[in-house]
Amino acid sequence: MKKDPVCNMDVNEDAAVKVECDGLVYYFCSEGCKKKFLEQRECKLFRTSYDLIIIGGGPAGLTAAVYAATLKMNAFIITKDLGGQAIDSTKIENYMGFDFITGPELTEKFQYQLIHSHYIDHLLSDVEKIEAAETGFNITTSELKTYSAKTLIIATGMTRRKLRVPGEEEFQRKGIFYGNIQDFSFVHAEDVAVIGGGNSALQIVESLHGIAKNINIVSDTELTADPVIIERINMFKNLKKYEDYKVLEFKGEKTLSSIVVRKMAADEIFDIPVKGVFIAIGLQANSFLVFHLVKVNERGEITINPDCSD
Repeated sequence: MKKDPVCNMDVNEDAAVKVECDGLVYYFCSEGCKKKFLEQRECKLFRTSYDLIIIGGGPAGLTAAVYAATLKMNAFIITKDLGGQAIDSTKIENYMGFDFITGPELTEKFQYQLIHSHYIDHLLSDVEKIEAAETGFNITTSELKTYSAKTLIIATGMTRRKLRVPGEEEFQRKGIFYGNIQDFSFVHAEDVAVIGGGNSALQIVESLHGIAKNINIVSDTELTADPVIIERINMFKNLKKYEDYKVLEFKGEKTLSSIVVRKMAADEIFDIPVKGVFIAIGLQANSFLVFHLVKVNERGEITINPDCSD
């Protein structure tokens, strides 16, 4: 893989758009980034001011970017990655236009539309700071570059909630994972647990079926996923459900070895031996960058007007 020098995107060397300058070969995600690179080399100028900057590259942010491109707006999208939460979904069954599509497949279509069909300036980077300015906003990235915009769209989405119980931080990536992952081989023929009772949690159960030895699903309520998914997992013979149970602790030495759970309606506490845990207990608003600029509710979600303005 090569790094696009304009937008920081990883690009496949064989599929990339290439250009040779001063004996060096540069690789780009698109013709648009190559054109921007050549313009910057010729003029020695890097655009930092836009009419519109979009923060976030999930479905909402990318849709806004495509609309901005079709309207020929002077716009820029800054995002840590393309796809947002969608990229972690192994099965998407409720997206218009597709009976079934995986998250990575849908993200690939998003990316193609953004950088080929409707090119818009884009940068893969973390945003460190957003400040109000006289004529709009200043946005500082993790590379300490500052961009300005008259208008700002916040599409930062959500981050996965944590249980915040003993052992959770200690065993992250040592047996504890959040949401779905691409490679389950490390739990092949092992006992595992999935924490949560919604669609995301049960999609993980489906992914683990046929890989893990036994699957324990632990939820502090009855399962809340779509009935069609619950019906499918109820057919799995290696599944045990712990509904109305609370996770108290994660145990292990160098890696995770068990979880401690308690039945909500009783004082019954016991260990469940597992080699892997997948936590999918919902999301929390990823709005901390703009707390000082907008109104938020008790869940940290930005409150907006009917026209989506602050």
